[in-house]
This record gives sequence, structure tokens and C-alpha cells, in this order.
Amino acid sequence: MTDCLYNYPTLYPGILLKRYKRFFADVQLDSGEVVIAHCPNTGPMTGVSTIGSAVQVSKSDNPHRKLGYTLELIQVNDNQKAWVGVNTALPNRVIKLALEKHLFPELGEYEQVKGEVVYGKDRKSRIDFYLTGSAEQRPIYLEVKNTTWCQGTLALFPDTETTRGQKHLRELMEVLPASRSVMLYFINRGDCVEFAPGDTTDPVYGQLLREAINLGLEVLPCRFDISPEGIRYLGLAKLKI
Repeated sequence: MTDCLYNYPTLYPGILLKRYKRFFADVQLDSGEVVIAHCPNTGPMTGVSTIGSAVQVSKSDNPHRKLGYTLELIQVNDNQKAWVGVNTALPNRVIKLALEKHLFPELGEYEQVKGEVVYGKDRKSRIDFYLTGSAEQRPIYLEVKNTTWCQGTLALFPDTETTRGQKHLRELMEVLPASRSVMLYFINRGDCVEFAPGDTTDPVYGQLLREAINLGLEVLPCRFDISPEGIRYLGLAKLKI
């Protein structure tokens, strides 16, 4: 197992009492205090927001924040009480660190890593990462998708219809074959060993993903071990298309 790519700040354990209005979660800390934590995940969080679950929250030292606590981890009981990362602001930060360490041999050689580069026909979209190397190498457009939904040990994305995700796949297809296109699924839990598109929630996304793969899209379903100490890279899950 690799060293931590990311170390969490001091975390405070508690129990999830309620999640509501997408951005709010009531948490009872182990001290007995009930706090309102910011939930940095606007999705449905299918299967990972069960009332009564153990959670970990961080505390901000910014006195101007309306909510001092942030929901970081939720423990699920279906697969050996695995921790799941629910802070959607972290995956891109972790992947940036991993790219700087050249942690993914599947990407080959590259020299520069740029984030949030404008691309697409309308020039209104931004790719998460743009990797470049020598003049002989095709540049790489790399998009990151956070994944927390699973069935058994099979990770799935998306857990709801995502027209934005569909748009990203179409745009990644447009840059082929002049450039390389890579979809990196950040499996934000360590108990999944396989990955597949969530056809039951968004069949259009699944169809587009398969079409993109046939055109040359590369898929990296990356497994991460999540714990209150930090985030570690475990390698690739098996892709089931």
C-alpha cells in the first residue's frame, strides 16, 4: 500500500442524525454536542447517508464561516464497515498530487500538469487536467469523477442522471484521436474491486461511455483506501463494461 496522498486535518467522530437541503447534516459528536455540518456533496449520496452511521467531521478555524464543521467521512456497514469519503472537493486535489508523483503508469510519460484548461467546441468547458510532454506525444485530456455508490464490491457511476457527465463524455470524444482522452473514476472507498457504469440510474451515460471507449477513451477506475488518517491509492479496479 502506498503512503498517504492526503492526510486529513484533525477529525471529530460522531453519528449522522439527519442530512437535509443537500448542504446540511446534523451530527452528534462523541462529546454529546449536536452540530450542523456543511455537507460538501450535492448528489444523492446513494447508500452512504444512512441515519445513525458513524461519521468524521473536520472543524474550520475560520471565524467567518457560517458552519464551522464539514462532513468528511461516513462509515458504511454493508462491506466490513468501510469508510467513504464524501467531501467532493478532495478528489481533484488528491489526483493532482498523484499526477505530480506520476503514480499512474497507464498515462505514460508527461512533463506538465495543468488544471482547469478551457476546451470543447464552444470553449466554455474546462477539463480537470491537461497533461503534455514532448512534441511527439499526444496531449492528454483527463476528467475526474467522484464515485461512492456501490453494489457489493462493484463501484458504479453515476448514482443519478447527469447531463453534465454526458456532456463531458461527448467532449472527450471530440478531441480523439488527435489527443488522448482519459476518464478517471475516483472510487472514494476501499471496499470495491470492480467498476461499471450506473446503467439503471443513467442509461444514456452508460451508452455514451461505451461509445467513447470504442473510439479510444481510456478509463482508469482508481481505488482509494479511505480512513480518518488519510487517503491512499490502491490501484485500478477491474472494469466491467
